Amino acid sequence: MFEVEEYLDLTHTIAAKVFEGKEYPWQALPDISSFIENIGPQLPSDIYEQRGQNIWVAKTAKVYDSAFIAPNTIICPGAEVRHCAFIRGNAIVGEDAVVGNSTELKNVILFDRVQVPHYNYIGDSILGFRAHLGAGAITSNVKSDKTIVHVKYDGGDIDTGLKKFAAIVGDMVEVGCGSVLNPGTVVGRGSRIYPLSMVRGTIPAGSVYKKAGEIVEIKD
Repeated sequence: MFEVEEYLDLTHTIAAKVFEGKEYPWQALPDISSFIENIGPQLPSDIYEQRGQNIWVAKTAKVYDSAFIAPNTIICPGAEVRHCAFIRGNAIVGEDAVVGNSTELKNVILFDRVQVPHYNYIGDSILGFRAHLGAGAITSNVKSDKTIVHVKYDGGDIDTGLKKFAAIVGDMVEVGCGSVLNPGTVVGRGSRIYPLSMVRGTIPAGSVYKKAGEIVEIKD
């Protein structure tokens, strides 16, 4: 039930190869850094320019002067990185994606057209095509007791082997303002999270998460 293609359209990311051979999407997280190091020098020079150690920025991307970008980062064509964004490295920002003011990224893959536009923290997470986090929505990537993160679902849980893993957010997911995605959260494609939600575990595709224990199917 956690196959990569069930959550993520790999035609909408430069990082499709990092998912090859992976049983679960979160298994790509430890490989983001090496993937960027390998692919960066191969990026076409007519589309990308190098702006520092393993920092590759598309010429059509808009990066404000006040944004900070650490090594091991790829900013894809048409992306916008706004004032005071803090990209701590090991980050891939997809085509036409938006990284907003005071948003912080660390060890992440943002698929094409992702929007994290206002005061968001996204760490050790993957956000699928056209996923959107409302203002102040964040991912929490470490458990309070610092133990291994498990993905819990009806009937069991999966030991991820990772101490730092926040969320897999499927394609076209909407996360309401002020919500927190706790460690090991997996949100299915096209689902919606109510504002100010505290989310943990697995949310089925095509669902509305109102609160813990109240998840309903989206009705057309």
